[in-house]
Amino acid sequence: MHFRKLDMETWERAPIYRHFIDDLRCVMSLTVEIDVTDFLRTLQGRDCHFYPSMIWVVSAAVNCREELRMGRDGNGEPGIWDAVSPYYAHFHQTDRRFSKLVTPYDPDFRTFYRQYLEDQSRLESCRGFDQQDIPPNIFDVSCLPWVHYKSFDMHIFDSGTWLAPVVTWGRYAENRDGRMTLPLSLNLHHAAGDGYHLCRFFSDVEDWMKQID
Repeated sequence: MHFRKLDMETWERAPIYRHFIDDLRCVMSLTVEIDVTDFLRTLQGRDCHFYPSMIWVVSAAVNCREELRMGRDGNGEPGIWDAVSPYYAHFHQTDRRFSKLVTPYDPDFRTFYRQYLEDQSRLESCRGFDQQDIPPNIFDVSCLPWVHYKSFDMHIFDSGTWLAPVVTWGRYAENRDGRMTLPLSLNLHHAAGDGYHLCRFFSDVEDWMKQID
């Protein structure tokens, strides 16, 4: 785990970063319906569950772009993590409660998938934020599998300097063309990226879904 501090004198995005941190703190949110038909078929052929597989896909998409790996050090200075891991919501069917867990990101899907299953067993008794030693290089992941929504927005009432992305998706459903689509949402601080970077994430997700095959 390595954090590379950005040089505000030479970083080309420094003036934009300063504006959206010092003058106008805001978060962009976008929901896109992505086609998961082929992805689902691949997972069925591999006997893999959708949720951990999708967590790996969005983690791969996040890790391939520097603007999605941004964070701040102990002095509040911005920088880039060499890798970030998903801090995801795990829903417990037994009592309808959730826990927030971290499985370290691994660029190899099979390695990540095995570790995810091990973490589910090891941390089964956790609820809420019981898991200890959460690393600083994380981004947030959650799922609303009960509804196929059209838009989703996460309002984060902190100091307005959280730079890591927040990724959410809903229930996939069949559209009129017989294809399975999934509402996927990304919240991103404007200091970390612009609309171009926000939109690029969804194309990256579609590309990484193909990598599992």
